Amino acid sequence: MIQLRDIKKVFNAGRPNEFTALYGVSLDIDGGGLTVLKGPSGSGKTTLLSILGCMARPTAGRIRFKDLELTSLPERFLAATRRQSFGFIFQQLNLIKGITALDNVMLPAYPNGEKRSRIEARALALLDAFSLKHKAAANVEWLSGGEAQRVAIARALINDPDVIIADEPTAHLDSKLSLEFMETMQRLKLQGRTILIASHDPIAYDAPCVDRVIEMRDGVVIDENESA
Repeated sequence: MIQLRDIKKVFNAGRPNEFTALYGVSLDIDGGGLTVLKGPSGSGKTTLLSILGCMARPTAGRIRFKDLELTSLPERFLAATRRQSFGFIFQQLNLIKGITALDNVMLPAYPNGEKRSRIEARALALLDAFSLKHKAAANVEWLSGGEAQRVAIARALINDPDVIIADEPTAHLDSKLSLEFMETMQRLKLQGRTILIASHDPIAYDAPCVDRVIEMRDGVVIDENESA
């Protein structure tokens, strides 16, 4: 589904603070599985995840998603691919305070040009699936940590993406909520979605639902393990 070849990522190129985050990484990510990028802070896993999710461009190398060459795609087409095919769950959740849970879930769908009524119906169905329909009209700052996490997952699903991208999703959750998050990822995997997670949390990379762990350090892949 996603193919990376010789991916290099350099920040602040040509400046005194130039930093290379990735050194020639090549990977093939098949569709339908759950892959965890594992490694300490500074290993390059978040940078690699952002490139896999079309949120950043590599300095060098090639990216293919399905049959589409993404490397040199103009930004507006790349943005359309990102919006239609990828759903994102961020470490800080990035929910917008001052508006409701329902409005937060609906936001990523607005650029698609659908009628608001259709978007709202889909968002309510997602909130209901996560047992949050009764919180639809609540501002997100009034929600518990677990509720906010589920709103963020619902938002990631609003455009029915093929791929879910999650960056350190359990970093600010307790063990119980972290286990619940991975159970949710298992259900999404069983729906046929591809799940990509960057995490240094054993609850994430040791979860039974994980198919593949890619270990990174200093911008390179140092080990890969696949479940039997």
